[in-house]
Amino acid sequence: MTTALYTVGVLARSVGLTRSTLLYYDRIGILPPSHRSAARYRLYGEDARVRLEAIRTYRGVGLGITEIRALLDAHGGRTATILTARLDGLNHEIAKLREQQRIIVQLLKNRTLLKRARALDKRRWVQILSAAGLDEEAMHRWHVEFEALAPESHQDFLESLGIPAPDIAAIRTWSRAHPSSVATEPSSPRRRRSGARSSKPAGGTR
Repeated sequence: MTTALYTVGVLARSVGLTRSTLLYYDRIGILPPSHRSAARYRLYGEDARVRLEAIRTYRGVGLGITEIRALLDAHGGRTATILTARLDGLNHEIAKLREQQRIIVQLLKNRTLLKRARALDKRRWVQILSAAGLDEEAMHRWHVEFEALAPESHQDFLESLGIPAPDIAAIRTWSRAHPSSVATEPSSPRRRRSGARSSKPAGGTR
């Protein structure tokens, strides 16, 4: 069975790219042609099309050529490392954009614009939790469980509320110091004692 071959123009159109983009990828060595015709035209096989789809996906999530080259040649753990680093970078970029939104709202002196920005601040988040029936003790329990289940996401969420870094550190330290239901059996005396009042961090969400 003969394997289908694509000219550079046909392959480019099939994935929504330009011919010049594919020529560039060939020039830098990340997508060489599978074959050459008798007239020396570039021809690409199915493996090249699959590779091009991967390149397009990686470009779509903001990876650079150096990272893409490493991913195309990577195996297993190396792939996870590169993509995790990009995810961390995106989280940082999102946090910076949220902070810029809050600063603009402050400059405009109009808190109602937070809705337009689709952002929450600490005060609005506490209002939502209160409206849902959570008292102060339940809010602190929420932090304990969040820290136990997803510590990095807990950090990201607190940053997204615009809480100062020292207060975030205090919240997370306090949360780690208290037992979570994730690691404690329901019948454990330690679990029963955890309901007792204890000192809360000054930078909590209340």
